[in-house]
Amino acid sequence: MGSDDVVEIDSLEKGLLSGGGNEEEPVLYAASFREMEENYVKYQTAQWLLYSALLILAWGIGLFMLLYLPVRRYILRKDIRSRKLYLTSNAIIYKVTKPVPIPFFGVLKKEKHVLLPSVADVVIEQGYLQSLFGVYSLRIEHVGVRRPPSDDVQIHGIANPNAFRKAVLMRLSSMTNEVFSRQVSTVEDVPNLRLQMSPSKSLRHDSFSYPGELTLLQKLEEVGSSVKRVQSLIEEQHSQTPEPIG
Repeated sequence: MGSDDVVEIDSLEKGLLSGGGNEEEPVLYAASFREMEENYVKYQTAQWLLYSALLILAWGIGLFMLLYLPVRRYILRKDIRSRKLYLTSNAIIYKVTKPVPIPFFGVLKKEKHVLLPSVADVVIEQGYLQSLFGVYSLRIEHVGVRRPPSDDVQIHGIANPNAFRKAVLMRLSSMTNEVFSRQVSTVEDVPNLRLQMSPSKSLRHDSFSYPGELTLLQKLEEVGSSVKRVQSLIEEQHSQTPEPIG
């Protein structure tokens, strides 16, 4: 491939978001990674050294990992400086560009779009080693059947993850309220629509759309006719009763 970029994009989700166009959605919130660059590189370096020490004791491969450490730190810095995470009205978008393990072979571009209706929660995580360097991880859980955490979108080294999580949850709440408002307005428009219809159309509409109401009206009519028959029988009995002779 040479110096050509390797591009990894979820084309289906991106196409759904863009609607086939090229217009970018307005950004509601943009996360930052720059403030965590030094801590993130230190955390990853400490993790790399631990793995190297274990592999030196096991097979000696850790020695090559130690020699590769400067390249590893270079890749980490390029990685975190290129990261972009932001929230739009319909999705969470994550972009990153980093060199491949052998830098002069090109770069790896990754772009992930997560539709907001598919988001169940945004989880903030921090392991023991991460806590030593003040590094946090963000995990986006999906709605539906619970899958292993490894299948969720995981982002490391974000600064102020609580603010991003709050922005996502507020947007999800706003979307839920919008859907509820549309449903309420639709229900309120139904009586107005029925009044605008002609009597014959309204009757046909009621017979198909509201069978429960039609049945109730029929029952009420039957009760009314029964009451009238009882009243007529009582009147007949009164009229047939002989008057007392004084």
